[in-house]
Amino acid sequence: MARWTLLVPVKELSRAKTRLVPPPGVQRAELARAFALDTVAAAAAAELVERVVVVTDDPVLATRLPASAAVLAGGPDGLNPALLHAARELGAQPVAALTGDLPGLRSAELDTALATAAQHELGAVADAQGTGTTLLAAGHLSSFVPRFGEGSFAAHCAAGAAALPAGRSVRSDVDTADDLRSAVALGVGPHTAALLADRASA
Repeated sequence: MARWTLLVPVKELSRAKTRLVPPPGVQRAELARAFALDTVAAAAAAELVERVVVVTDDPVLATRLPASAAVLAGGPDGLNPALLHAARELGAQPVAALTGDLPGLRSAELDTALATAAQHELGAVADAQGTGTTLLAAGHLSSFVPRFGEGSFAAHCAAGAAALPAGRSVRSDVDTADDLRSAVALGVGPHTAALLADRASA
């Protein structure tokens, strides 16, 4: 079974999650950082992931990542150019991009999605709303052309990506307060849980 290089893009945290209204006492950047740390930890623990590379220019996040994760500067402006640049620089295949805002990610569900992705040259997982993309997986570097952004799932499928089934945790990205409540109900990772618990008890 193929093992994947997984790219996790995280924008500078001061500019992250502008649509998310955080709970009282919680800073938006803190939440974005916790989401990323939980996403990376779960991804690194997946059996089909050979390495996790966090694509970011945020200096604080880079110091908090586990030793098992590599960091690569964002490169060109924009999410899609940065991901494409990272994949080409690493020469990685098979390669996948996973959004960094999946605080409830389960390693086993990511493994299942990647095992299914291995049956296709290009595959995409839709977010819970069915419009965005949380995972884009390519068997070969030449097929990896990310189209993240508004309506990305339809854009990826129009470019030939197979629609991949995936567990709820792989689809539950957090952009809004409602998304966060859903993620908490699903069960979030330790960084997000600790942050929310600390502020709730303050």
